[in-house]
Amino acid sequence: MSDRFVFALALAASLVVATPAHAGMYGRDPQQALDAAYGKKIAEYTTAPQFNSPLTDYLPASSTVPTPAKVLGDVSGAPNMLPYTKDVTRYFDLLAASTPRVKVFRIGKSEEGREMIAAAVADESLLANLKDNDARLAQLADPRSMQMDDAKADALIAQTAPVYYITGTIHSPETGAPTALMELAYRLAVDDAPYIKKIRSHVITLITPVVETDGRDRMVDLYNWHRANPDKTPPPLLYWGHYVAHDNNRDAMGLTLNLSRNVLDTYLGWHAQVLHDLHESVPFLYDNTVGDGPYNAWVDPILVGEWQQLGWSNVQELTKFGMPGAFTHGDFDTWSPGYLMFMAAMHNGISRLYETFGNSGADTVERILDPSEYARTWYRPNPPLPKVLWSQRDNNNYEQSALLATLNYFADNEKTFLRNFWLKGKRSIEKPQTAGPAAYMLSADDVHRDAQRQLLRVLQLQHAEVSRTTAPVTVQVAAPARNDAKDEAKKDDKPPQDAKPKTIARTFPAGSYVVRMDQPYSRIADTLLDRQYWSPDDPQKHPYDDTAWALGDMFGAEVVRVAENAVLKAPMETLREPVPARGGVQGSGNVYLIDNHADTALMTLRYALQGADVAVAEKPFDAASRHFGAGAWIVRKVDNAAFSKKLQELGLDAWAVASAPGVSTHALAAPRIALMHTWLSTQTEGWWRQALDKLGVPYDYISTQTAARSDNLRGKYDVILFAPIGADNSQLVLNGLPLWGNPMPWKKTALTPNMGIDETDDIRPGLGASGLAHLQRFVEQGGLLLVAGDAAKFAIDVGLAPGVSVAPAKDIRVVGSILQGVAVDETHPVTYGYGKEFAMYSADGLSFKLSNLLTGDDGLPTAKDFKRPTGRGGPHDADAPEGRIVAEAPELPAPKAWEATPLNVDQARPNPFFPSTVIPTDQRPHAIVRFGDADDLLVAGLLQGAGSLAEHAAVVEAHYGRGHVVLFATNPIWRGQTIGTYGLVFNAILNYDKL
Repeated sequence: MSDRFVFALALAASLVVATPAHAGMYGRDPQQALDAAYGKKIAEYTTAPQFNSPLTDYLPASSTVPTPAKVLGDVSGAPNMLPYTKDVTRYFDLLAASTPRVKVFRIGKSEEGREMIAAAVADESLLANLKDNDARLAQLADPRSMQMDDAKADALIAQTAPVYYITGTIHSPETGAPTALMELAYRLAVDDAPYIKKIRSHVITLITPVVETDGRDRMVDLYNWHRANPDKTPPPLLYWGHYVAHDNNRDAMGLTLNLSRNVLDTYLGWHAQVLHDLHESVPFLYDNTVGDGPYNAWVDPILVGEWQQLGWSNVQELTKFGMPGAFTHGDFDTWSPGYLMFMAAMHNGISRLYETFGNSGADTVERILDPSEYARTWYRPNPPLPKVLWSQRDNNNYEQSALLATLNYFADNEKTFLRNFWLKGKRSIEKPQTAGPAAYMLSADDVHRDAQRQLLRVLQLQHAEVSRTTAPVTVQVAAPARNDAKDEAKKDDKPPQDAKPKTIARTFPAGSYVVRMDQPYSRIADTLLDRQYWSPDDPQKHPYDDTAWALGDMFGAEVVRVAENAVLKAPMETLREPVPARGGVQGSGNVYLIDNHADTALMTLRYALQGADVAVAEKPFDAASRHFGAGAWIVRKVDNAAFSKKLQELGLDAWAVASAPGVSTHALAAPRIALMHTWLSTQTEGWWRQALDKLGVPYDYISTQTAARSDNLRGKYDVILFAPIGADNSQLVLNGLPLWGNPMPWKKTALTPNMGIDETDDIRPGLGASGLAHLQRFVEQGGLLLVAGDAAKFAIDVGLAPGVSVAPAKDIRVVGSILQGVAVDETHPVTYGYGKEFAMYSADGLSFKLSNLLTGDDGLPTAKDFKRPTGRGGPHDADAPEGRIVAEAPELPAPKAWEATPLNVDQARPNPFFPSTVIPTDQRPHAIVRFGDADDLLVAGLLQGAGSLAEHAAVVEAHYGRGHVVLFATNPIWRGQTIGTYGLVFNAILNYDKL
């Protein structure tokens, strides 16, 4: 770039600063010296004057406080350079060491041990009195502490500074936020411009510059590889965090990731008013604070007003600066509470999010936008440019300009936002008297105690209060829904019975759990425990994410919504510690019986019982004065004391008896497991890895390339799990990426020390013919291949599931919904511990069709498809040819949607012209779980075309040689939220050789 062009940029920027419209509100302190060299670099790296503002086209000088260049070696947003997490942290530590206006706090570590920080920036007087200010904020956060008294709150608000929490780089390829936030912190600490001094004295700005620290360092590695190999195509960022990639911003409900818990604890620990998350995927700045409908049904309407107020104000200010492409509204629906920013929305704060433009690195490149991105609309009157030369400095300018403008607005209205914070907390406490409900109850006698405890733990991690009753409690609850279509009285033409009551009395035993709604954080509990409904007629036709998340259903624990306020007067105590695991041994003897309720803890227990004799009952039985279901465990040869301790730790009960019950059993091994992934995407299978790791289940993590190299998979493994891939393209899984160009390595080297989790010299090769042959041999020799989602489609496409095909989708519309599953065979090992009906998560409405023929059932006549020919009689009569005795036709089969069409003798005969396609009787697939009937199918979320999906097979067992392939149309292990269907997978694993 020429010196003349740099000078022109600097001159243009100075002219913008001098514009009278901005001189008053954002004027600099004329007495403060500027860092001329830094400012010159800002101008040089900004690709056009309109991509900067008078807020960020200069940097004030300081003789004591280091600029980001001290650590970076150049200015923030400089080309060709990305700092590692440790460098970003080092800079914030330097700031804190050089000025009393910055303090740095360690807020936790990532799964791989990298530190996360939060830096507070404000006047030294505010930071010196953080403890007192936080005590006042804590009172405002819990209006019960001041007897809900508005006058007392107003007096407190007058003395209190709000906290504005900014987070960056949760998504690792979005690389600009760390350097933008480094420079922002410097500006807030050093600049004496009147508006900055106002922000500093009225607001505590809290900054976490890198949320996904593990992924950030891998992204820097990848960028460094790109810089060292400029003429080569780099691999994509296959691993972000240790477990998941983009989905780390969907963990605000389950809180399974360290980063989620660290941010939430920081946000609530500081009693902050705003959580503002920075992203980079939309030109040039999309303030999606306003978002689009439908809005989450549980947010306070006050928050909706705040979204509009802050979002439109921000867009207006950037428009005044002459910066194109700033807009709000957009097409991001604000329905799901799974996003990081939504932690604030569900805890009486304000959720905000920017999408800025980024290049996934620090290269300055020409970008050509899609017409939809630069089209002018009512909400985007000043759209982005169709073609642009874009730099990381441009990105940093936009992020900082928008943040400074919004912090200025927030400082001007700080008392309004503090009062709203108070009011939202107050209205949350008043929920039982207004919108309701009064509480949710979880019964002490729920047999799914393991799932119940995990669900309550999530609520406690969300800082929701959980209480436990000290005596039996009787309350009115909703009566079971009446289904007239199934009412036997109507079938018999009897007069209709009196309408069922809307509520019935139910008594919950002592020790039951109560999640009261008269608490400050009732909204997060309400949204997680209630069900959701997304109308098929909603104007929003493209839900941004899952439309349902009802955690009671997903965890498989009973949750009862109680509208009656009398429940709040029941005797109970608030739990101050995590919900304890309750388990142990009852009775005496050396044989232990454990009932199976699909508890995830059973999987942990089996792998902890090395050397034990464990069998599983194949039928129900009675023993120890109680009834045990099919799937119950019979354990022998264990150390009694160690066994009892482990049960207590896991919350499992065992009944000791003198001898084993007389029931048919089979041995329950601890199978050798491999979890196989592709090199196309590791996003969704990461949730499976996390589940296994959390439960302490040993497994080998292998890739499709490993399978291609390993000609004796059965010698190493009993079970191979192939989780959803995220590619939905069987050819890519099999053949991999085209081998044109250069190899794309993913491995640790001196240049890329943070790569890993798995490694390869080249991500391009797929499973290949050899890998497929090895998988076939693995199953033929008695192994279990368990596949889900698009991995199940792959197994079907390559012939590993004879007789199974994907059912036509027709008019089905499902987007992350919760649907009813029905056990077809309740004695099948996969359904051990399950009732007849249970909830299942479906991403897209996938289902299976079964056949006894390799070629499928198309063309086989059935009663449903039969149309009578023209002839005598009415539409339901049989035709009768003249001149002969009527020959009655065999009755046509009427298979259910989950069943294969039965073959008659003729259809089962070998065809003399073609090889037989009839699958042998003992090799035919069958459904283990089907979807519910059309009227009962939807549990929560969006469902259109229920009739096309109802009753179809959801979980199928196919046969291949001596082994089995179990196919899931659903995703049973998803975001740590589907605890209720983990057991289907674990049952299949543990009983792999007895399916």
